[in-house]
Amino acid sequence: MDATFSALDGAWGGTGSVRLENGKTERLKCKGYYNAKQGNSLGMAINCGNASFKINMRAALRSSGGSISGTWEEREFNQAGDVSGKQTANGFSLKFSGAISGSMSVTMAGARQTVSISTGGPGFTGVNLSFAKSS
Repeated sequence: MDATFSALDGAWGGTGSVRLENGKTERLKCKGYYNAKQGNSLGMAINCGNASFKINMRAALRSSGGSISGTWEEREFNQAGDVSGKQTANGFSLKFSGAISGSMSVTMAGARQTVSISTGGPGFTGVNLSFAKSS
């Protein structure tokens, strides 16, 4: 099994911020769920929100020879598309396409991870999250 994917396996919790299209930044509470499966695949779900904003993202990723491919969907904004990217020394870096396009990086350090998402909208232009592994 892919070492990066297996290290992510399990439930994560944390906080973050979202940069909205209007330039405002709001704090978020988040949960991340990763399901590393045999054959170098990873199911990913990230749910974040506050009183006025929610993100409900899912992805199905496959790793082969350092390259990553797959699909994604965001349920609050009803968007979906394809993902491609590569493994890095301590995580992975992805580009996603569809009606919403942008990039996402996941960086791990022990039992902590950082997730950064950058997009052209609609709704938001960036998300930065900090997760710790849930026990």
